[in-house]
Amino acid sequence: MSGGDAWRGYINARLCERVRERGYDSLTAFADARPSVPLFVLADELGNDVAAVQLLSGLMFEAEQRKQVTRLIRDVLVRELAERFPSGWPDVLADSSRVEAAMGLGSWFAYTPLTHRDRVDRAGNAILAHPPPIGWRPLGPDDELLRMLLPDEEA
Repeated sequence: MSGGDAWRGYINARLCERVRERGYDSLTAFADARPSVPLFVLADELGNDVAAVQLLSGLMFEAEQRKQVTRLIRDVLVRELAERFPSGWPDVLADSSRVEAAMGLGSWFAYTPLTHRDRVDRAGNAILAHPPPIGWRPLGPDDELLRMLLPDEEA
């Protein structure tokens, strides 16, 4: 993204147009096709006038409409972990890997709507207190461990 172009014009229309140009009928379908790609990379794929926060906002809108907010929250964690630990969960949370884990979990919490923050906080604490298996790399929001930590609760 460059020069502030992402904030010009009708953002939602631009996002919808870009995903349709790529053969998807929704932002969710576009993101689901790349389940462990960080949001900023997905935004870059849509053009230099798309910001990751805009993509996240559009995904959240669609998740709310579909009553799949918890699934999207798990999806965001998958993307954060893929960015921080591309080879999977480290064998030991030493200084640098502890910082990466804290940054990933902190970003995840920050991207979470207020309605789900308590649950995300508990899930993040559980991950740190009882680390996943070495090399664990969730490939999508339906990962068994993630569903156990943050089960769907939408009506």
